[in-house]
Formats: sequence, structure tokens, C-alpha cells
Amino acid sequence: MKILRTTYLSLGSNLSNTLENLQQALYFIAQKVGRISKVSSVYRTKSWGFKGDDFLNICVEVATNLNPENLLDKVLSIEEEMGRTRNESDTYQSRIIDIDVLLFDDEIIFHNNLKVPHRRMLDRKFVLVPLTEIAPNVKHPIAKKNILMCLQSCTDNSEIEETDLQLKRPVSLVEKYNYIAIEGNIGAGKTSLSKMIGDDFNAKLVLERFADNPFLPKYYADMERYAFPLEMSFLADRFQQLTD
Repeated sequence: MKILRTTYLSLGSNLSNTLENLQQALYFIAQKVGRISKVSSVYRTKSWGFKGDDFLNICVEVATNLNPENLLDKVLSIEEEMGRTRNESDTYQSRIIDIDVLLFDDEIIFHNNLKVPHRRMLDRKFVLVPLTEIAPNVKHPIAKKNILMCLQSCTDNSEIEETDLQLKRPVSLVEKYNYIAIEGNIGAGKTSLSKMIGDDFNAKLVLERFADNPFLPKYYADMERYAFPLEMSFLADRFQQLTD
């Protein structure tokens, strides 16, 4: 099982159907990045640093098995797929979707294209307000203060309005089902598929240990007699694996 890390992302949009853009981005994040644990309320803010339409902003908590570099690649691919073209300069502009990596566990990362914690997050109420809603006690690894304290000391005096707009948190596969059984013919790829699902969703893999089953040779010699004992032995073995 892969180790899950916790990351916090900031999402914003001020073009086209902004609420729909945020919802679509959530679906992409759940599909490509990891399980979305928390979604903040939707906040409306004026454009920051340029003249443009109002933004809708949220923050989300995500459990992911990606490393920071792969996380950034996935985030950029989501933006690109949704039609975002990043400006190479530092000037601000309207955008259909903007996704920033704010925090990644308690790591401090200074790479060419990735700075974590996000270098401007402490200056932006449109980041700190929704982030405080879902992670007030999470500590900023550089400021050495929790997010609530960071918000209280923020000097940004721009207005931010909590809306009654609703977003759906995508429900992951592991939240929908406790167990998934994969069935099929011999050689169809059941084991490979099961391993892939287990890796993707950090789930425990329970394989059918047919080589150790004493009833299997007897079943092929007398199917009618040993069909039920064989299946019961496989069931008992699965139970044993789940409880180990």
C-alpha cells in the first residue's frame, strides 16, 4: 500500500461559468490527484492585482500518493485540459481556472517550478479564509503558525464574501465500497487489474491463494463432491487475509 500525503490546493475562476469550472476541476482532481477529503465554502472576491470580473475561490484538502513534482504536473495538466494558458510573466489576468499548491504535508520545497508553501499564500485573504475553514490548526512550516493565526495577522484588507453556492465533493471509490470482488476467466488479467486498483486507491489486496488450497486437486477429480468445500475454503482464506 502506498503512503498517502496531505496537500492543500487553492482553486479560483473568473471566466465563463465560474461555479461549473470549480466543479469540473474538483472532478479532475479526484480523478488525477487523489481523494478530496474536504472542500471549503465558495467565496466571492474582487480580482486581485488587475481589473477583471469577480472570482469564485475555494480551498480543498486532498489525500494523494503523488510526490510534489508529479502533483504539480497533474495540476498543470488539469488547468491545460480546462483551457487555461498560463502567463509566462508575473502579471495577473483573468482565467478559467487557477489551481495552486499551497501546502504539502509539512514540507518546504524550493524547486524551479514549485515553491511550497506557496510564496504568496500568507498575503491573500482569498486563500487564507477558505483554508482556515478546512484547516485552521494546520501549521505553516515557515511561519511556524497555524493557518488561523496566519489569517489573523494577514494585512490584506480586500473584501471576501462567503456565498451560498454549493459544490459537490467527489466521492472516491474507497468511500463507496468496503470490498470489490474481481471475477473472470483464468488468464483474463484479474490479478493485474486488482493490483492496479489496490495501488490507485491504497487498498488491501486479497488474492485467491489457489496453490495452497488442498481441495483444488480434489475438485478437478470430483467436481460435484468438492465444489462446495472448495468455495468455502477459499472464503475462509479470504477472511483470514482480511483479518491478518
